[in-house]
Amino acid sequence: MRRYRYRCSVCLTTSPTAFHLKDLAAEAEGHRQALHGGHFPDGESAGEIDRLGRWYASLGPLAALHARLSDTLADLRNSADMGRPLWASAVATLVIGGAAALVLTVISAAL
Repeated sequence: MRRYRYRCSVCLTTSPTAFHLKDLAAEAEGHRQALHGGHFPDGESAGEIDRLGRWYASLGPLAALHARLSDTLADLRNSADMGRPLWASAVATLVIGGAAALVLTVISAAL
């Protein structure tokens, strides 16, 4: 399940977690109407977050891959929860490490 947050850099506020884009858009529009007269604040941001509350856009490629994989695994058991179980993070690490080992094995066999 996807999770989203809206951040206003002028007010220094972050919205609660939204699970649908229409809820995120309503949250952002309500904030703009109530506090900014309908104007778009400079530097506002909205985007997808992982189960730990980090913005995917701010993560590096390997960390984003790990976060997406472990979030997907954790969502198989409980999709409406926040936080990441240790087992999901461990399995994601093993899958990424196994894929890297397989690629190295294929490359070394080809050479």
